[in-house]
Formats: sequence, C-alpha cells, structure tokens
Amino acid sequence: MKNIFILLAVIISYGTINAQSTAQIKKLVVSDSLRLIAIFKDLHQNPELAFMEVRTAAIVAKELKTLGYEVTTGIAKTGVVGILKNGNGPIIMYRADMDCNAVKETTGLPYASTKTMKKEDGAEVPVMHACGHDAHVTWLLGVAKMMVNFKSQWKGTLIFVAQPAEEVGQGAAAMVNDKMYEKGVPMPDYLFGMHTFPIPIGTIYNAIGERMAGTDQLDVTFYGIGGHGAHPENTKDPIVMGANAVLQYQTLISRTLSPQADAVLTVGAFQAGFVNNVIPPSALLKLNLRWFNDKDRQTLLDGIKSINEGIAVANKLPKDLYPQITMKGFAYPVVNNDAMVDKVNAALTGLLSPEKIIREIPAEMISEDFPQLVYGNSKKAASDFMWVGIANPAVVAKAKADGKQYPFYNHNGNYEVDLRAIPLGVEIGVSALLELFR
Repeated sequence: MKNIFILLAVIISYGTINAQSTAQIKKLVVSDSLRLIAIFKDLHQNPELAFMEVRTAAIVAKELKTLGYEVTTGIAKTGVVGILKNGNGPIIMYRADMDCNAVKETTGLPYASTKTMKKEDGAEVPVMHACGHDAHVTWLLGVAKMMVNFKSQWKGTLIFVAQPAEEVGQGAAAMVNDKMYEKGVPMPDYLFGMHTFPIPIGTIYNAIGERMAGTDQLDVTFYGIGGHGAHPENTKDPIVMGANAVLQYQTLISRTLSPQADAVLTVGAFQAGFVNNVIPPSALLKLNLRWFNDKDRQTLLDGIKSINEGIAVANKLPKDLYPQITMKGFAYPVVNNDAMVDKVNAALTGLLSPEKIIREIPAEMISEDFPQLVYGNSKKAASDFMWVGIANPAVVAKAKADGKQYPFYNHNGNYEVDLRAIPLGVEIGVSALLELFR
C-alpha cells in the first residue's frame, strides 16, 4: 500500500504520459510482436560468449541502420551504437547487453540452444542465454523501432548501446576505453537499462539508491615445484597452497570485515594438474568479489595479497615463485538516481498496476557493469536500472506454494523468458524513454 501512495504522489508531481499515448504504444507493439518474438527465438538459439557476439552485433547493426539510426560497429570488438538525433532536448542512452553464459540449457523449449563455443582457453562449452540478454537485445530493437514511430512526441538525442561482455564484467569499460565517446557518441544526461528477473510478467523492481554490488574478477596463480606424487618431500605443492588459500580467504569476510558489512568472496574455480600421480608446478584460483564501498573492496584485495604472501613464506618459496594476482573484470555498484526512478515509475502506472511497480526492495549482491558506461566522466549522468518480470505468473505461484523464492534463477540451465514478456518489455522501455524526454 505504501508503494501506491508514493507513486500517486510522484504522478501528481511529475505528471505522466497520457492514456492515449499508452494505448498507441500498446497497439503498435502488439502489431510488431510476432516479429519481435521471432527475433528473440533466433537470438536464444544462437547465443554467443563475451566479445564473440559477432552474429548478434550484426543483427543489431542491420536493424538500427534500417530504422535510420547513425550506426557505429566494432567498438570493443563487437559493441554497436545507434544514434538518432531529433532536435534539441536531453541525451538519453539505452543500454542492452548481448553475451550469453557457458551453461547447458535444460528448459526443453522447442527453440532451446544446443550450441557450443570455444572459450579463450580452447575449452569447448555448452552455451545458452541463461540471464535473458537475448530478451534485452530484442527489447532494444523493439524500443528503437517504436521511438522512430513516436518521433513527433519527443525531442533530443537517443543512443542505443548493444554492449558485449557483461557477464565477465569487462564490456562497458572496454567500450569506453575503445574511445566510444571520442568516436562521436555524446555523453548522456540519462542512462537507462532493463534486466530480466524471475518475477511475474507485469511486475517490475525499480527502486532508488544502491541496487547492486560492485565487483572484481581476479585470478590467483600459486607457483610451486612439481614432481612425483610418491615423493612430495621433493616438491612445493601448489594444490595444497591453493586449498589453504581458499579456506583463509573466507576469514576476510568473517573476521576482517565488520559483521554488518555487505560483501562476498567466492572462489568459483580451482584448476591444477592433469593426472593422479603428478604434483603440478602451478594452481589457478578464480575469485569473485562483491562489495558496496571502496574501503571494503580494498580490505579484501589487501587481505588476499597478504594471505598469498603468507602461504609463500610458510612454504619457503623464493620471491620469483610468489603467487601472482591478475585483475580482470571490474564494476562499480549500481546506484539508481532518485528523481529518475520516480519519473520512470510514474510513467509506467498507465501500463502496469501500481502495486506491481515495486520500489522497496533490498539491494542485491549480484553485479552489473552498466554504470561503467558513464562512470568517471565529468558530466554526471543520472541512471536507472530496473528488473523486469519475465516469468509465467502461474509458474511463479506454484514455486511459491512449494516454498521456493523463484521458479528458476539467473545463470541456471532452466532459465526461461515467457514470450509474453517480449512485447511488454518493449512497452515498458518506450514508456520510460518518452517520459524521460519530456
């Protein structure tokens, strides 16, 4: 009930797009829904890993060019930007990510992915869109078409960004570092994005303030002296060192940070050796950190380094065999702008039931590199990143009855976007953008 009262106050304050516009949006999107669903199914059947989204990027570029957008391709390998200038007004950037997950699909859908891809290390893995990026790209293309149709109702500059490599936390920064803004892309006043979430279709989570944690992806390589498994006394075993580190790392959360701090340290992979009776010369640990402030982040990074070096000293390793840290993906926390959230939520009351626009939810420990597109620039862009429900309401209800929070989870093989969420996501995106241009 409190959500509804807040929304009513915001609507009175901001106003919103009128019922006639909402009806027009719905009519046009419905008429385009078969095309959109066909695009979605095609993308779902043809997922591509980070920085390998060649086919997906080509589809985006072709569609945007056909619609009359000024298109730039090949930013950070596969990134695509489409710009539409429509008079004087705000500059709004709408971002969708394109990459998939190294996950085997188990949905049993007739358009399920059966693809495999080779990772950078040469390993061949099954791939699927287990996080809804296929829906994100489809929404982008649908919204792009609708915004051309509604050009008479907005003024300003609209930028669509199809971003690579969100799953590894590198794509947004890579696009900026590839001089996206020096190549003619204007810095936005508003940055907007939508992400699928396993809540009922017709429900969104769009709240103010901190929404998602910051993250680091890093590798730690322990070096030792390999040898025969029958004579460990002649070796310096990096597997034992790595196993020791895995356990010690957890004390950084339980005994170094405040119990009230929100942080996570996960060792997602431990790779070492090939056979049973050989102690290898090295072991690789793949770590993932989550945090909400720079102090906690630095505590974790310093602690990892200290633990590594302590293990090296305990094993009497020479300096040239000390563990090595390789920093990879990084993203700041996602922080939604209060006024922008209020404005978008107000616009959606004509499309969604007010009680389905949820703005009182805790922050998530999951992360997004979405803010990296504008972070660190002198012009401070307001941003809003929302969760959009894509699950069949009946399936959600059954899961709840069975004591489950959600019917399925992101990054799992059974992640399923209900097809009815495709046109509705486009309607949500168009309604939000039209309101932001007012």
